Amino acid sequence: QVQLAESGGGLVQAGGSLRLSCAASGRDFSNDAMGWFRQAPGKEREFVAAIRRGGGSTYNADSVKGRFTISRDRAKNTQYLQMNSLQPEDTAVYYCNADPSFYRVREGAADYWGNGTLVTVSS
Repeated sequence: QVQLAESGGGLVQAGGSLRLSCAASGRDFSNDAMGWFRQAPGKEREFVAAIRRGGGSTYNADSVKGRFTISRDRAKNTQYLQMNSLQPEDTAVYYCNADPSFYRVREGAADYWGNGTLVTVSS
């Protein structure tokens, strides 16, 4: 069964850091692009970051540039989201995704999605 599983969410104070992980299983994802989206209460899901299959190119939403870093370990079929200088507006459920197409990952049309992990930032 193909599955993406996020972990690492939790409660953190403003200015703090968290590292999210997304473990992919069920098939080889080493040649897929991977990414992160988030959805805050009452808001639409929004793009956070994406990384190409080779891992050499990454893309971040303007709202997280300079604070969040996406990375991946292809051998482990795992991607990460290092989140620093967290702010209350970063509070959301964070979802990882994966797809052979970087465009589909970036546009939120990926074939594979996790169930999400909640990040809460207190002021």
